[in-house]
Amino acid sequence: MDRITFEAGKRGGQPCVRGLRITVYDVLQMLASGMTHQEIIEDFPELDELDIKACLSYAAQREHDMVSVAAA
Repeated sequence: MDRITFEAGKRGGQPCVRGLRITVYDVLQMLASGMTHQEIIEDFPELDELDIKACLSYAAQREHDMVSVAAA
């Protein structure tokens, strides 16, 4: 998860990829709209495959944490 960063002054403190101005949400939205990993990388060459996987992993962990808290 070291690829996901938080900076108060960048994108409102939202989780971003490696300090870039690309948020986890941005990447997830692109995937949800049907873009492939390769298409995202072509549009945003500063990203790589591991960045996209880190976004998916981050989202999965957040979902797990939310369900775990709700069940407690």
